[in-house]
Amino acid sequence: MNDTLSLLMNHRSIRKFKDAPVTEEQLHAIISAAQMASTSSNVQAYSVIAATDPGLKKQLAELAGNQAYVEQCPVFLVWCADLYRLKQVTAETLQERASYETTTENFIVATVDAALAAQNAAIAAESLGLGIVYIGGVRNRIAELSKLLGLPELVYPVFGMCVGVPDQEPGQRPRLPLQSVLHFNGYSVEQSVEPVKDYDATMKAYLQERTGGKKDTPWTQVMADRLAEPIRLHMKEFLDGKGFMKK
Repeated sequence: MNDTLSLLMNHRSIRKFKDAPVTEEQLHAIISAAQMASTSSNVQAYSVIAATDPGLKKQLAELAGNQAYVEQCPVFLVWCADLYRLKQVTAETLQERASYETTTENFIVATVDAALAAQNAAIAAESLGLGIVYIGGVRNRIAELSKLLGLPELVYPVFGMCVGVPDQEPGQRPRLPLQSVLHFNGYSVEQSVEPVKDYDATMKAYLQERTGGKKDTPWTQVMADRLAEPIRLHMKEFLDGKGFMKK
């Protein structure tokens, strides 16, 4: 186990932060590390908005589901898939040629690029002794949040990320068994599904310990409840309106 693997294997989501700043030097290092992530065809189809203003963070926290740590963390990063920049900087060269920035493929490229860069940033932050937590809640009221941040066409917030000095040491949530995730030379339906039975037992024990016996819901029940909930059904209409996935 080397230092990099140790860092990766010890990841925990941090939702409570000390009243200590993330320095400009740290932030620049984090985003520079993010920029070194793999990117499809070097398009680098993402942008990051660093919210440090207390008033702005308060508004973002409200729009993201009243999650207090969005307001309390020193820096809240909004990771955006961004095809606007690509469209603008290539317009003069393209001239009359057809342009396909609005395709579903390019939507996927931009979304994946943002996710890869963000995960690099997360590891960079943790290597500096900081903690992070991803915030999917930025998509709760995505139109309002996008307007607040001035996001143009072909830009959408994929997720947010709180960054700061940890003020807690939460337990580590167990992951699915490796054999359920890793397949060799083809997908195994049985291998994917069968180990989840053991994982249900693992998660029940984890929740019992974490909550002092108040919860012991198996993972499959939690996931079933999630699938039964119509979450963020506004996303398709919003993305259509932003110019994504036209073809």
